[in-house]
Amino acid sequence: MPKSSLTCQITKWSGGAETINDDIVAVEEPLQVVVDGRPLAVLMRTPGDDEVLVMGFLLTEGIIESASQVRRIDLEARDNHAMVFLIDEHECDWERLTRHLFSASSCGLCGKTTVDAILQSHPPIEHKPDFDPAVIQAAPDIMRAAQANFDSTGGIHASGIFSQEGELLVLREDIGRHNALDKVIGEGLMKAIDFSHCFLLVSGRISFELMQKAVAARLPLVAGISAPSSLAVSFAKTSNQSLIGFLRPPTMNIYH
Repeated sequence: MPKSSLTCQITKWSGGAETINDDIVAVEEPLQVVVDGRPLAVLMRTPGDDEVLVMGFLLTEGIIESASQVRRIDLEARDNHAMVFLIDEHECDWERLTRHLFSASSCGLCGKTTVDAILQSHPPIEHKPDFDPAVIQAAPDIMRAAQANFDSTGGIHASGIFSQEGELLVLREDIGRHNALDKVIGEGLMKAIDFSHCFLLVSGRISFELMQKAVAARLPLVAGISAPSSLAVSFAKTSNQSLIGFLRPPTMNIYH
């Protein structure tokens, strides 16, 4: 089982005095994604849940539309490699893919080729269910209680998929915000969860890419503990997604 955290020795400075202590840090390692023999991307991620990470990445990058289009994912052939094999009937438009072979853990957009390529389109959300504000406001405490890796490291992001009634269906953590989202989307895809009646909660700021990945999964509402970017707000209006930032009960900001 890959380790998601490591213990290292630190010098702690406090009140003019130094002490030697142990500290726990989140692991960051590369994962090379190879699709049908073609190197596609390097994801800087926290090891663990690699299969659902890759599945979610394939969906949100437009490589697949359903889990059935993936024949298998081999994580054992080489360390830190995910060898993806698509079904023979599925044809991938490689020229349309927009990501370079390296994606930094802090910013999934760093690998995008051009601004035009970043603004790849997804159909807007047509029908949105009603979400009870009280259910949304209860979600941060529910997600925070499930963040085991954050408890030990303090340096890892989380994404959670909640049902319309407020049940936490899937939670995953990763050093990269977009990786954590790909992980929950990938697991939900494999579990055949109907995202159209769910909402997403992320632990940090809400970027354009998170909104884009969410609409690719057909998630109608995205909420975050922190602020959205201007492009995230603009994209939410274009894609007809509900967007909530600064979700810190008893308050929250509704941007769209």
